Amino acid sequence: QQKIVMTSNSLLKSQMGPPYLTFRCSDPISSVVICGTLCDLSHISYSKLSPFLSTIFSEDEWLEAIMTLTQCTMNHLFCKLHKILILLIPRESSRHNSPSRPHYLFEQLALTSKVFHSGCLNIVLVTSKAYSYPLCTALSKAFSIFSMKTPQISFNVSIDFCLTEDDRHMTLEDRSCLTILSDGIRRAQFIVDNPTNMMDTDGFLVQILQVHEALNSSNVSICIIEGDELKVKGFGGIYGVGKQADNAPKFVVLSHKPKHATQVISLVGKGIVYDTGGLSLKPKGFMAGMKRDCGGAAAILGAFYCLVIQNFSQTLHAIFCLAENAIGPLATRPDDIHKLFSGKTVEINNPDAEGRLVLSDGVAYADSILKSNLIIDLATLTGAQGPTTGKFHGAVLSNSEEWEGKMMIAGRITGDCVFPIVYCPELHFSEFDSVVADMKNSVANYKNATCSCAGLFISSHLSLDYSGAWIHVDMASTVASGERATGFGVSLLVGLFGNESNSDYLKYICQMGRAHRE
Repeated sequence: QQKIVMTSNSLLKSQMGPPYLTFRCSDPISSVVICGTLCDLSHISYSKLSPFLSTIFSEDEWLEAIMTLTQCTMNHLFCKLHKILILLIPRESSRHNSPSRPHYLFEQLALTSKVFHSGCLNIVLVTSKAYSYPLCTALSKAFSIFSMKTPQISFNVSIDFCLTEDDRHMTLEDRSCLTILSDGIRRAQFIVDNPTNMMDTDGFLVQILQVHEALNSSNVSICIIEGDELKVKGFGGIYGVGKQADNAPKFVVLSHKPKHATQVISLVGKGIVYDTGGLSLKPKGFMAGMKRDCGGAAAILGAFYCLVIQNFSQTLHAIFCLAENAIGPLATRPDDIHKLFSGKTVEINNPDAEGRLVLSDGVAYADSILKSNLIIDLATLTGAQGPTTGKFHGAVLSNSEEWEGKMMIAGRITGDCVFPIVYCPELHFSEFDSVVADMKNSVANYKNATCSCAGLFISSHLSLDYSGAWIHVDMASTVASGERATGFGVSLLVGLFGNESNSDYLKYICQMGRAHRE
């Protein structure tokens, strides 16, 4: 039996706590969780499972367990005094869901982690190769890193694959790709789960610098503008939002510029490390959890790492708009007017609509300075996103029908699902009319597609001659599940651009997406 052990914590090992994930092919360590649809588990040969079960679970016992699951309505079965858990993944899915049902696996494994919370756990995924990517995305999300509980409990998770196709197998390169993906997702989770007294703008910058150092062999450059220099250089949105906080606002750009690139792609992330609402102070019950308002920036950091380390062939910029929307004497007031990087003026009628201000500086920079022909911004932008597309689907707004479709397909094949919202600026942008500035920062009518309007505000700071594609992803409700970050967005972006990497595995996953689209 081939034994491959690759620790998936190469980036996070210095600061992350348990559990540690290992993508491997080996004998079981301790407790075993076998995941798959009833159809796949019923048809898989025991000889494929024997490397994981033979010492603790005979073929007759396996067949008896599958027969029990076939004859009842249970979705799981514990065997051997809880040493083995067989977990059924539903086979059916609607057209807007990921067919591999990763959300279900995530929820079940998150519960499982409370049962197997110490020692070692071996998870065996019985699935097709095409589904290994979204299911490993779900698995990576299920075992969160950040914890300040005392004492720390040692907990290791080993992931194995048992593919249903006889002519396919998971190569060392495939496992390496999933290890990198897991690193990116779990770093994003780690950032978002940290409280702001531990992950302020300075702390976020440390995370960016760690990624920059990890990628230094890829010739990644970095640009950092912070504090009063933002005001001097015209970043009125970021500076206006973050000037009150003890830790200075920051604008950071990581750039990967390979030779022979034909596209310039910019990822722009909202990095509000805490949002009090500013002088439009959030009421009790609405402020707790606002440490997660940096989820967009965390996602693009994870995605940038995953793509660049796999030799992304196009020019790629990751733009981080970092600030804390604090309250105090220097905080932005309603009625203040800020001049943003685009040169346009904005009358502030809601200091709690701050994310669009920092992102507008980011997309304007991506357009005018970086000369991007594709700009994607990710943000926990509006409370309206949840009621609009729900807690499992991010909201996508784009000036390009082609890229809107590509995002939807990428969501289904990766498990980070998204769904389009109305793009109709001629009917919606009048909500921002101002008599003293180019626009206000919040809508006049909250019943007129507020989720779309918030995105349109950002796009309005692109130059009139910008001819490229722009995509906005609102992930306000998908950034967390319960009280834990999901790392949403990392897998989505990696899957979207997998064809531009040197990974045959990612190209295969993208090929499956193209086949579905056709």
